[in-house]
Parts: sequence; structure tokens; C-alpha cells
Amino acid sequence: MSQDARRGFREVYGAEPEGVWAAPGRVNLIGEHTDYNDGFVMPLALPHTVHAAAARRDDGVLRLHSGDVPGGAFQLALDAVEPGAGGGWAAYPSGVMWALREAGLPVGGADVHITSTVPTGAGLSSSAALEVATGLALSSLYGLELAPERLARLCQRAENEFVGMPSGIMDQMASACCTEGHVLHLDTRDLTQRQVPFDLRSEGLLLLVVDTRVKHTLADGAYAGRRRACEAGARALGIPALRDVPYEELPAALGRLAGEPEDVRRCVRHVVTENRRVERTIALLDAGDTRAVGEILTAGHASLRDDFRVSCEELDLVVDTALAAGALGARMTGGGFGGSAVVLLEETLAQKVSEAVTSAFADAGRLEPHVFEAVPSAGARAL
Repeated sequence: MSQDARRGFREVYGAEPEGVWAAPGRVNLIGEHTDYNDGFVMPLALPHTVHAAAARRDDGVLRLHSGDVPGGAFQLALDAVEPGAGGGWAAYPSGVMWALREAGLPVGGADVHITSTVPTGAGLSSSAALEVATGLALSSLYGLELAPERLARLCQRAENEFVGMPSGIMDQMASACCTEGHVLHLDTRDLTQRQVPFDLRSEGLLLLVVDTRVKHTLADGAYAGRRRACEAGARALGIPALRDVPYEELPAALGRLAGEPEDVRRCVRHVVTENRRVERTIALLDAGDTRAVGEILTAGHASLRDDFRVSCEELDLVVDTALAAGALGARMTGGGFGGSAVVLLEETLAQKVSEAVTSAFADAGRLEPHVFEAVPSAGARAL
């Protein structure tokens, strides 16, 4: 992929890039819709990666080109890089340039060529991978030596304020900070992190990702709506964020919310119980009882489906079919309303479960899903 990025850069810009930088997509094991509530998450980086080949310019111009999008390079004067200036996919790298400069960092013009193997619309953080790869390229070109955590924060600002998507910090932190062979246990309030060994094959297990290849149109608006409901719940409880509701005090908290809309109560219940599921997963992994994590994944899906209400027929079909075929556990992952699910299963059942899910989608008249193994991979890096 790095050679493809270099070759593409030469073809588009007629010169050699100064370097190639990579950032991966991610899949989240457990801890969904908790990051913008200051909660806990456990993502792992995938081998699917965005590559950014780049070189500096001295004329105050940013040029962006994607090998996956037809058409020429998107060009923008740095002084014109502001929210609303970049359309489509180019808004993400343009937003990163804007966030770096808004932070007072001495970043000048650049030519950037992008290649990617991260599926788009699959809930695997293709946008965060694009942001982090671009941010790492720009910061490296201009000698900024940003810590991964700061880079992630700047990329999150680009997505929140430039693109206009009110996402939490998990995706950018996963892309910037994950390490090979580990799952990242992240406290999204203070960015405390722990790399937890995650070698499923040594235990005879696999984690499959099932990309349903569907994305329902209500996703972005509904995502913002769920976030508003969470914030309303925190305000009504008089706390900074829902992370501050201890699991043991959930019944009392829900009682105090009796006068709030039912969607607020449901969102509060999901976030508090999901944080608890992350804690239980860490305890099981530390104890070497990985198979028991399956039940937690399935419980997490039920909460996302029934309380947070961000699942859909295709995601439910994956989970129900995988469990019926013998999987240890399964749940939707990502923002919801389409995208992907994860399935924890015995290695010996991988083919059976994959075929069962594929057949179920065919019987239901759905697109054939894309099934692959989630291999814990390295985070952002220079190549």
C-alpha cells in the first residue's frame, strides 16, 4: 500500500512525496456510545489502513487527491480553509489542516495523495483513519512531533467543528494509539489508556467482523439525537457526564429521571450499563476467561437495540444468526443503523458461522455481507 501511495502521488503531482504515513481503521470490542459521555471504550486497530503520501508546498495551498474518488485534486488556499470550505471526503483532511492552524501550529501548504483499504460506511472509522493519517503527515512534514493523544484531539476537533459530526474521541484515539496484538482500554475523560494483550488465536478463538454493507440514511441525525438525550440526562441529574452515574446507583438515577422523556431514560440506562460491561470485560480478560466475554457482547447488543435503539434489521440478523450457529457472543459495533457487527467464536466454527450469516442475508434478500477476521494491528505510523 505504501508503494501504491507513492506511485499515485507521482502520477498526480509529478514529483516524489517526502514520505508516506499510515493510520488504521478500528473495530470496537465493547463500549459503544460511551466516549462522548466521558466513559470507557475498548477498540482495536484493524489492518485496514489509510495511507497519506505527502510533500510540503511553499505557496500557501493545500491540494488533496484520493485514489478512490474519481476526479482531480481538490485545491484550497490555506487562508480559505474554514468550516464549510471543503466538500465530501476532502472536508476531513481539510478540517485537520484547519484544526492544526487554529491551534497555532506552524503548518504550511502541502500536496497529499490518499489511498485506503478501510471500508467506508461500515462503522470502522474510515473518517478517523483519514484524519489521523493526514494529521500525522502534516505534523511530520513540519516537524511538530505531536504526541498521539494531542493529534487525536486535534483530529476530533476537525470532525466536530469543521465537518460537523459530534463524535467522541474513541475513533481518533484508536487510530493514533492502538498497538499490534492489543485492545486499547481507554478512559475517554482523561485519555488514560492501557494496552491489553488480545491474542485470541492462542486460545483457539477468533473475532470476526461482519460488514452488513448497508447504511441507513437516518444515521447521522439520529446519532446527534442520542447525544442530545445523553446530555439532557446528565443535566437533569446535575452531573458533568453520564460516566458519573455509578452502576450501583442506576435505579436511583432512573427514579430521579421519572419526569424526563423515555428516550432520555433509555439512553442513560444504556450508557451506565455499557460502562459496566467494559469493566467486566477487562476483568475477564485479565483473568484469562476470554470466552465469557461473549455473553457481555450479546448483552451489549441487546442494550444498543432496545435502550439506545441504534441497531437495525441487518445487524440484528447477524447477531441472531451467529448465536444460533454457535458463536460465543455478538453485537453491533460503531454508530449503528447499519455498518458492522463483531462475533466472538471458537476458531473451529468460523466457516460455519460465516456461511450461516451469508445464507441468512441471501434468504432475506440482503446484500452479501463482507466477513473478515479482526486482527489487532498497529496504530498510526510513518512508513
